[in-house]
Amino acid sequence: MTEHPTLKTERLILRPFTLADAPEVQRLVGERDIASTTMHIPHPYEDGMAEEWIAAYQERFDRGEQVRFAITHREQDYLIGAIDLFAIDSQHDKAELGYWIGKPYWNQGYCTEAASALLKYGFETLGLNRIYATHFSRNPASGRVMQKIGMKHEGCLRQYAKKWGIYENFETYGILRSEYGTPRD
Repeated sequence: MTEHPTLKTERLILRPFTLADAPEVQRLVGERDIASTTMHIPHPYEDGMAEEWIAAYQERFDRGEQVRFAITHREQDYLIGAIDLFAIDSQHDKAELGYWIGKPYWNQGYCTEAASALLKYGFETLGLNRIYATHFSRNPASGRVMQKIGMKHEGCLRQYAKKWGIYENFETYGILRSEYGTPRD
């Protein structure tokens, strides 16, 4: 990967983050409900964290380990959330899908639309063979996104990690290139 791509869907533009996005990232991610549904977002989300998060990305992109996109509204250009392929493993042609959507934009299909575009990019451009994702068992909405894009449930990782002092179960999903584009059950 040399130049960061921009992806377009019917309603969205997936583009690189810029430091100008930092105030809106902080506002959206600052919601406790966002941090509660993700493993790596802290709460409170303090001043400077968004700038640090945006700036730290370029090195991982340059090494081919991650590709992250700002999910923005195609017509009005406001920030909706973030989506990425990370832990990109070129030896085994696999990567993990991760995302967060600002609470005002939940239940509008934006995450599914962005995730579908990222699957296409991962399989058709990056040449991946497998894309996988996890979500907290207590966040079934995230699992529905994974199901809608054709991922198959592969199991439950019991008490896999601790968030805010509580052991969390992780549901694991995956999709192979050979399954991509096939009809869903």
